[in-house]
Amino acid sequence: MNAILEVRNVTRRFAGLVAVSDVSFTLAPGEILGLIGPNGAGKTTLISLISGTLPPSEGDILFQDKSITALPAFRRAHLGIGRTFQIMHPFPGLSVLDNVAVGALFGRDGGQAKLAQAREQARECLDFVGLGKFAGQRADELGGPGRKRLELAKALAMQPKILLCDEVMAGLNHVEIEEVIDVILKVRTQGISILVIEHVIKAIKSLSDRLLVLHHGEKIADGTPDEVLANPIVVQAYLGKKR
Repeated sequence: MNAILEVRNVTRRFAGLVAVSDVSFTLAPGEILGLIGPNGAGKTTLISLISGTLPPSEGDILFQDKSITALPAFRRAHLGIGRTFQIMHPFPGLSVLDNVAVGALFGRDGGQAKLAQAREQARECLDFVGLGKFAGQRADELGGPGRKRLELAKALAMQPKILLCDEVMAGLNHVEIEEVIDVILKVRTQGISILVIEHVIKAIKSLSDRLLVLHHGEKIADGTPDEVLANPIVVQAYLGKKR
């Protein structure tokens, strides 16, 4: 089956710093691809290049066999590329429901035309991620775990074909991590392809069909979780010799 996303030889420079260097990979329909690597490896930058919040210095990004490299972020969202953010900033003063409704208003194919429809869609997404009972609460009153789920709900309300998850399990305890894993696996059952950044190796191994490893902005491994986590280069660069 053709890839839904193809990244071809993408590089991103910030002045003299090369944050992402000549990275290529594909994402298949319905696949969960784990993106791992040390801090500063270029993982979030890569997600920003795919979502359109940063332009690449070189290379090409294809979505459903068509180049999207020149498209702004909102056009990519309309095509079906949604993302969560590592640093969570809910819209202050808005309820949890209306935070998610914003995603529904500006999502795939231009989003919902009416606020009532967007709120209905938002409520479904909140129920899906387990936040339904907090719909009327102010979003900035949610704790860390709740904000992680809110990020997922906001992205899902955009009805994405691809979901880019940036450390949605960071700072969570073991029980909360298992709950988020269950939500992500449910997302996949809807036919959504997922690229997820995560540092919790046990979690990313159980979640992913395939792992992609970045180090100093370069791809150093790409394969099944067992293959990648046993790769001596990955062990030395990221996991440590004891691993």
